[in-house]
Amino acid sequence: MRKMVLSILVDNTAGVLSRVSGLFSRRGYNITSLTVGETENPAFSRMTVVVRGEEQTLEQIYKQVEKLEDVVEITQLHSGDSVCRELVLVKVKADPEQRQQVIAVADIFRAKIVDVAKESLMVELTGNQAKIDAFIKLLDGFEILSIVRTGLTGLTRGSGDIADYIED
Repeated sequence: MRKMVLSILVDNTAGVLSRVSGLFSRRGYNITSLTVGETENPAFSRMTVVVRGEEQTLEQIYKQVEKLEDVVEITQLHSGDSVCRELVLVKVKADPEQRQQVIAVADIFRAKIVDVAKESLMVELTGNQAKIDAFIKLLDGFEILSIVRTGLTGLTRGSGDIADYIED
């Protein structure tokens, strides 16, 4: 099984997320990660969808998504010619003695401490999935109270933009 990351430019209209994700559920495909946000042009949104499957299944997914009415452009993000990132917030139980240890781990990963409470710290980290996983693994000796991950998001490298898709 292989992982495929799709960057899908869609019309920013009501129900578009439901229609795109519905295609996956109707066909029995599992979405590993899904992020959506408005682009620099409010007429469009960009979805980053991560799926796993056999080569034939992934080709079928690509072709079926491409046919959807709301889809303006679909691009497969490959590791060499794109930048993909994820954000994680981790709330770690840390008394005053443990606090410095958690901060030291955060510093190694260039993470930010975004909240300090009497018995916990909240750490924010942005990076690729391997970096996020390694960070969480290093926190294994501490009590993790809560974790939230955004899911993968990404863009192709270079100077391309969505200006080509705007009708005059």
